[in-house]
Amino acid sequence: MTIPLWWQNGVSYQIYPKSFQDTTGSGTGDLRGVTQRPGYLQQLGVDAIWLTPFYISPQVDNGYDVANYTAIDPAYGTLDDFDELVAQAKTRDIRIILDRVFNHTSTQHAWFREALNKESPYRQFYIWRDGTPDVYPNNWHNQSEQYYLHLFAPEQADLNWENPPCAPS
Repeated sequence: MTIPLWWQNGVSYQIYPKSFQDTTGSGTGDLRGVTQRPGYLQQLGVDAIWLTPFYISPQVDNGYDVANYTAIDPAYGTLDDFDELVAQAKTRDIRIILDRVFNHTSTQHAWFREALNKESPYRQFYIWRDGTPDVYPNNWHNQSEQYYLHLFAPEQADLNWENPPCAPS
């Protein structure tokens, strides 16, 4: 008999930290707000918390327009706050799932800003094309004199998965 993996029968609870619980009085939820509620989550029978993006972002799309994948947006707290959340969840056997956005970046991401230079090695991280004379799409970039692919908001430039540094390994 095969024993199902935890996620096959587990209960996952999606949390948008910015709307879950505010601990600072800023009007925006934060990681500490999630940390303060593990008993509530345990009472719900939650096996895993699915945290939506809390990375640095201009917040065009609720954090899904990531400008820095390696830093926590100060509005949500600090790395220490995240570590405490993980530790508290672990004491209650609640797993943490991070919602990582690898399809696109914010146009404020360092890679995209570098990609505006046609000579930059980051240029190939995105898909660029020439426009049609007199009819420019909504993602035309004057500095670059081309448009870039985005499937969501214009501020969310899609990564070029045909480019080996971007491709999953």
